[in-house]
Amino acid sequence: MRRALVTTALAGLVFSAGGAAQSTYGHWTAAELRTRDAALSKKVGADHSSRETLADYGDHRFRLLYRDADGAPEQHDAITDVVFVQSGEGALQLGGTMVGKRAGANAGEFLGTRLDGGERHPLTTGDVVHIPAGIPHAFLVPQGKHITYVLVKFPAK
Repeated sequence: MRRALVTTALAGLVFSAGGAAQSTYGHWTAAELRTRDAALSKKVGADHSSRETLADYGDHRFRLLYRDADGAPEQHDAITDVVFVQSGEGALQLGGTMVGKRAGANAGEFLGTRLDGGERHPLTTGDVVHIPAGIPHAFLVPQGKHITYVLVKFPAK
């Protein structure tokens, strides 16, 4: 039931982001996401993650990410993230001070080596999270575990 709700919510975001209907319909079934999750688990890179873009609609995009260890802290001043946890468990560290802050690939994007302070929010399958633009954040994964999530990125207002 939770997966059906998450899939329905994902499809709804395609039409609600930006306030206007998109010209391209996107739909990823729970079974398809599980298959993609399993494939990503076999392609983990040196940063302990693997990812694929499910769709890029220009003003927003859908990505599927798999992590088997903590991710580097990041901050993007003009992008809001919405996360739909598909499998596994972990935590979201939100806020605090980014240590080792350096410019990312795009203007207004930053990466760091760790976050000091902030809040930790446990995450598990079925959880949905909204991460406002401008807030440093990192995904934390317990040793021996993983987390897979659909990430929707769209411009902040």
